[in-house]
Amino acid sequence: MTQTDELRLITKVARLYYEHNMRQAEIAEFLGLSQPSVSRLLKRAQALRIVRTIVTPPNGVYTELEERLAEAFDLKDVVVADAMLDDDEIILRDIGSAAAYYLETTLRSNEIIGISSWSATLLAMVDAMRDIPGLRKVKVVQILGGIGNPSAETHATRLVSRLAQLVHGEAVYLPAPGVVGSAESLNVILSDPFVQATMKLMEEVTLALVGIGEVKPSSLLARSGNVFTEKELENLRAMGAVGDILLRFFDCKGQPVDSPFEKRVVGMSLEQLRQVRRAVGIAGGRRKVEAIRGALRGGLINILITDRFTATRLLEGSRS
Repeated sequence: MTQTDELRLITKVARLYYEHNMRQAEIAEFLGLSQPSVSRLLKRAQALRIVRTIVTPPNGVYTELEERLAEAFDLKDVVVADAMLDDDEIILRDIGSAAAYYLETTLRSNEIIGISSWSATLLAMVDAMRDIPGLRKVKVVQILGGIGNPSAETHATRLVSRLAQLVHGEAVYLPAPGVVGSAESLNVILSDPFVQATMKLMEEVTLALVGIGEVKPSSLLARSGNVFTEKELENLRAMGAVGDILLRFFDCKGQPVDSPFEKRVVGMSLEQLRQVRRAVGIAGGRRKVEAIRGALRGGLINILITDRFTATRLLEGSRS
């Protein structure tokens, strides 16, 4: 067989397979070839670029942007939501929906899920979730104290209890405020056996779901009472803080800000978060870009769920 004859056969097999949707066994019978020969010829068609496979993402899907962001910040995975407008309320809704789908498709039995309190984005996620049947031995652990203003406290409880219902798991609460008045108060709270049991379980979390905040507290967090004074926040900014996760503040490189406030937070530490197999940060919006970038640079999370506007800004910042 001459080279031209071989190319002609390769092209014929490729057309039957890709354009006429014939199975390899059907092609083999039609052309009098063996099925291994058909498979070999199809591989040759790709090697010779007779066949070029092109994936064209549909509108609203940002696979290339996700891959570039994952590579830029060494992330395990990135989900970019298709927010229609660069608007905080729309972004909150769309990120919540994307995070809900991520959980619905990736959760497995025996997971120990850690979830933060006081996050509007996580609330949007839980509100968008559907029931996930078939899971066994799942625990949902509150990884930041949720006691505060009674009207806001219901949000923290709702996050844990509702997620536990959706995954048919056990809810484990942290019966403590997110922020206490002093280091001495923290020691007293940590001596409580119920608090100790939940804090110990944080070491076993396999999936952490956290929001990423700027230094200025969100309205939900402010209503809860689990916030620092304005003077304390000014001191944090002066020390280089750009954002927080679990009320633990960090700088633009993702390094913890060494302040006395660290000794007043009841919850998972940033170092513990770094050790979680899937540490998922769910955040977006123009105001949070610097905080998200710091968290990514510090390796505080290894999976990011955000919106397309924020993802683009994060990439632009990584290049600069």
